[in-house]
Amino acid sequence: MSATASTSIPTSHTLPRHTLSHPDGRCLYVYGPLRGDLRPAETPTSPPTALHQRCDLLTGGWVAISPSRNARPQTGADVPTTPEVDRSPGCPLCPGGPEVPFSYDAAVFENRFPSLSPRPPPPPQGQDLAARSFGRCEVVLYTESHVGSLATLTPLQVARVVAVWRDRSRDLWAERRHRHVLIFENRGEEVGATLSHPHGQIYAFDRLPPLTAQRVSTLAEHRDRSQRCLSCEVVARDDRAVERTVADNDSFSVAVPYAARWPYEVHVRARRHGLRRLGDMTPCEGRDLAAALQQVVMRYDGLFGTDLSYMMVAQEAPAGADGQPQTDWHLSFEFLPPHRSATKLKVRASVETSTGLFINDTLPETSAAALAGVAVPPTSWDGIDVCDTNPA
Repeated sequence: MSATASTSIPTSHTLPRHTLSHPDGRCLYVYGPLRGDLRPAETPTSPPTALHQRCDLLTGGWVAISPSRNARPQTGADVPTTPEVDRSPGCPLCPGGPEVPFSYDAAVFENRFPSLSPRPPPPPQGQDLAARSFGRCEVVLYTESHVGSLATLTPLQVARVVAVWRDRSRDLWAERRHRHVLIFENRGEEVGATLSHPHGQIYAFDRLPPLTAQRVSTLAEHRDRSQRCLSCEVVARDDRAVERTVADNDSFSVAVPYAARWPYEVHVRARRHGLRRLGDMTPCEGRDLAAALQQVVMRYDGLFGTDLSYMMVAQEAPAGADGQPQTDWHLSFEFLPPHRSATKLKVRASVETSTGLFINDTLPETSAAALAGVAVPPTSWDGIDVCDTNPA
């Protein structure tokens, strides 16, 4: 595994980033000091087969076809760990595994089983409704520890994760072909997570996904009609609805949305107009975001006394036709947990799946009160920064 050399000494306010490469050409970014054996993992890999996209004529939307994802490794929460080092011998994301063969603080690597690729194969011949699956799929490792979450990481570790997200999204947005960059996390088997090691992912798209395009249109229509920012109005409405507030935060509103789609859905939305992407954050906003995200997950885990499964997505401003971030877009993190009780799941059945109309059988104000009422242990964020990265 090769690494770029560096003679620079990072300051206490920067996070060193080391760029390495796997034998198969996939990039590996290591954040923090390099330590341990840097020999490459000899894991056989092959290019993804039949990777392409198909257009649905009735909706105009695109469907990504990626059969190689069926070969993904899977480890559930019951995989044994080694207590003294908190690692699982069967986990590919733990130190010594095929992705990072050494100890690390945080790391990112290109997905071995991607849905999108910067070098996709051509689509099947003779199909006029097929296209290449351009883009990127990356995996973000929050920590080398096999057990943990955003709720259990230290404030410094959560701030480091936010710094890693900002660094990778900034690089991905710099590629003009990318129209949308989506940071997300699937936690728990109920939402399809195949690995229990604390991690998330990042997808970069070369076209706007349908729901993202719909939001762009809605923001533009509101601006044309009222000459005001719709995102600012949403924040103001959430602030006025104290019965939907989950936690106090100076830089972000933390609330169950008015028209929540999932029973315990929570949005963490930037207050400041102009904070459209992670790269726009001030130091105070970065720290407030890290604190808000940790508190939301802590409340989820305290709600039913178990690690609640959830989907989390970061909504950064997509790129317009000119490559610039869309106006009137406020950075937000949306949490979408499928549980409606400790033992029951919210399932998108026939009506919701076929029409896109969500049916929420839980009153949003009731959900917000339950989450706000969860006792969260006090956490000190004094001296914590979401620092800049320092390429090594």
